[in-house]
Amino acid sequence: MPTLLLALTGGNAAGLLAAVLLLGYLVYALVRAERF
Repeated sequence: MPTLLLALTGGNAAGLLAAVLLLGYLVYALVRAERF
């Protein structure tokens, strides 16, 4: 999985960080939707 993220972001640290933050936000939104 990390290799896939690196391939998608081209090994860019900023791109990788953005991808992780986006993934975390999606999970957070999903949890909130399930609770309410």
